[in-house]
Amino acid sequence: MAQIKITQIKSRIGQPKNQKLTLDALGLKKMNSPIIKEASDAILGMVKKVSHLVKVEEVK
Repeated sequence: MAQIKITQIKSRIGQPKNQKLTLDALGLKKMNSPIIKEASDAILGMVKKVSHLVKVEEVK
């Protein structure tokens, strides 16, 4: 499976609670700290939910 690098680029302050919980579930704790995850359907769904807060890149 392909891997993706997810980086939080906008603050979680002022966002709805479900979006904050989604960022926590992805493992994003701080701004500009990237994480690498497998590109499964569940992960891609979570990324889509908070797409305005994160930047996604494909890892080669």
